[in-house]
Formats: sequence, C-alpha cells, structure tokens
Amino acid sequence: MKQRRVVITGLGAVTPIGNSLQEFWQGLKDGRNGVGPITLFDTKDHVTKFAAEVKGFEPTNYIDKKEARRMDRFCQFAVAASKMAIDDAKLDVKSLDANRIGCIIGSGIGGFSTFEDQFETYLQKGAQRVSPFFIPMMIIDIAAGHVAIIHGLKGPNYATVSACATGSHAIGDAFILIERGDADAMVCGGAEAGICRMGVAGFNSLKALSTRNDDPLRASRPFDKERDGFVMGEGAGVVVLEELSHALKRGATIYGEMAGIGYTDDAYHITAPAEGGEGAARAMILALKDAELKPEDIGYINAHGTSTEYNDKNESAAVKSVFGDHAYKLLVSSTKSMTGHLLGAAGGVEFIATTLAVKEGVIPPTINYEFPDENCDLNYVPNKAVERKIKAAISNTFGFGGHNTCLAVKGYEP
Repeated sequence: MKQRRVVITGLGAVTPIGNSLQEFWQGLKDGRNGVGPITLFDTKDHVTKFAAEVKGFEPTNYIDKKEARRMDRFCQFAVAASKMAIDDAKLDVKSLDANRIGCIIGSGIGGFSTFEDQFETYLQKGAQRVSPFFIPMMIIDIAAGHVAIIHGLKGPNYATVSACATGSHAIGDAFILIERGDADAMVCGGAEAGICRMGVAGFNSLKALSTRNDDPLRASRPFDKERDGFVMGEGAGVVVLEELSHALKRGATIYGEMAGIGYTDDAYHITAPAEGGEGAARAMILALKDAELKPEDIGYINAHGTSTEYNDKNESAAVKSVFGDHAYKLLVSSTKSMTGHLLGAAGGVEFIATTLAVKEGVIPPTINYEFPDENCDLNYVPNKAVERKIKAAISNTFGFGGHNTCLAVKGYEP
C-alpha cells in the first residue's frame, strides 16, 4: 500500500470550447465544436485554413496589463489556467509552507509566435531592435516561472517538453514528487499556442493536419473512417495535486485520486506510432500496475484519439491488447473531436476531462463520428455524452518521438 496518497483538488482550463472550468465541462457534455476559420493570421498561403482557437480570452482578467504584454500567448494561457486551478483548490499559499508547493507546466512548442514576430523584426529592422524580452517570452520554462512568482510557490519548479505527451508528463512528475515526499502540493499541466504561420505550415508539410477546408466543423473526427488528419488547437489545462492528509487538513474539496502513471517510449520512429500501439499498450499496463487496478476496474479511456489514420488505428489495437474482452465494455472517447489537438496542453486538458468523467459519472462524446472503421471497432461514445458511474479511468497521451504517457484516476474513497 502506498504511504502517500495523491488527490486532485483544483482544476483550471482555457480551451477552444470554454475559458473556464464550468464552460469547458459543459461544452464537453454538450458536444460543443471549437473548430472554425483561423483568425490569428492570414491563411492565404496555407493549405489548412482552420483550427480550434481560444475565443474571447482576455489576459488582463488574470494578469497585470504590463506583465501580460511581456508574455507569449502560451504563457498567458498557463497563468490564467493556473490561477483558476489555485482558486478552485482554495490553496492559500501564504498560510501554508510555500517551500513544499511547486509548479510544473510544460509546452510542446513554447513561444512560437514570439519567435516568429521577433525574427521578422530582426530581418526588417536589425539585431538591435530585437526585444529584450524575446528570450524570456519564448522559453518553455517561463510559464512555470511566472506562476511561481505570482503565487509565491517555492517548491520544485520546471517544465516538461515531450511533444503531445508534455502536459501528462508534467502531471505525472508532480504526482511522483508528492508521492515520494518532496512536495505537499503541485500546480501542474500544459499550455500551448502554436496556431501561427510557421506552426500550421510545419504541420501541413508533415501531412499531419486535416485539409477539410470546405467543412471544418466536421474535420476533427477521431476513429472515423473518413478522418484525414488532426486539427490544431490551443489553450491550457492545469490541475492542483495534493497529498491527501495535507488536503484534508485544510478542508479541500477532492475531485478524485491520482492513482498511477505509465511512461514508455516506442523507440520506433520520430513521428509515427509503433505498429499495433505496442508502446502505448506498455504505458497502460504500467499505469494499471502503479495504480493497483485491474483492467476490469477501468470504465473509461480518454483516448489520445488525434483523428489521424495511424494513431487511431494503433491506439485501438493497444486498448484491445491490454484489456482483452473488457475492451468492448469500455467507453472510449476523444475530446479532441471538440477541442482539436492542443499539442503540449492536450494532456492537462484531457486529464481534467477524465477526472470530471469519474467524479460526475458523465462520459464526453466523440463528435463527428459517422462512418465506422473496421480497424477501430470499440465504443467511442459517438456524438452524445453518456451517463455511467465508473470506478476509475485512464487518460492517454502520445507524442512525436515515441513518448507515451498514461495517467490513471479513480474516485476518491476516504
């Protein structure tokens, strides 16, 4: 039996379907679609002209105006989601031991827009006109740094970078730090704002993005036979993890228990998943073992489900290899069908969705599911949320480089 139990006490989300936890969760239950034409830049030279943008976000609701100007968009998202999570957890750092409260917030790409803008300044106006804030705005670890400064968090602080597995690695690492006694509470997750000229152009060149410009609302369609690539998203998902007795002592509301993690790598290809989802399967097996859960204890999987041909096929194969006959009793859905793919922020946002699914007994749907694929034959909760009480769930995230992360959540029992 593990000596230090870790619980989830705060949630914060900035997403294409809502800029608060309540809006985000309601959007998931309603099957809200966050995809639309790109407004952040002129797409005339781009193959893909749509994405899942965060809409109506006002950074000065969370950050001083002067400070906001010195942050990249990804960092603004991170700071906003962190404030939401800390407020939600009612975590009064000044009344606690700040040396034992830390922050891990990662990003797959970081300040890509800042790099783009400042390089243009360099080309047009010369090296002396590059902003002195260029480097601090661009670097990925700066989000965790800002959150620590704003809230006085003096415990472990760093960033994870593992492509689309980034947010999950941040949460998993925070779990480890609390479990082994290096911290009592951690603010953790991921943030991303890669919808910019170079970001979209780069993924287009990889042939990774959907090009369904004539019907963007139906472009993100995980596990559907007519899927043609993922839809870029942006935003942040941040959670507060806390050692159980620490949470109980201060009367915190507990959403659920962080039960276990599984980290693996495919060691196969820089972008493509391993055949049959072999690495993903090992991550799920490790998470179940770490959580001391049996396969039949799992009722829901928040799938990586990118809406790309190989990911969806191989993830489905991995689920079947791990869960056997129970795979067909599972509810498996991809919230990326609604939010798009938030890259480094995906793990944080999807962990929140998984946690709420366990707590509320509502399973978010996979929208745009129309045409079954013989290679993807599980129950993907098509188009409409399902009410079902479940004991435990897992959240899968897999990143370029073969990085596989699986997080296990279970309902809290005193």
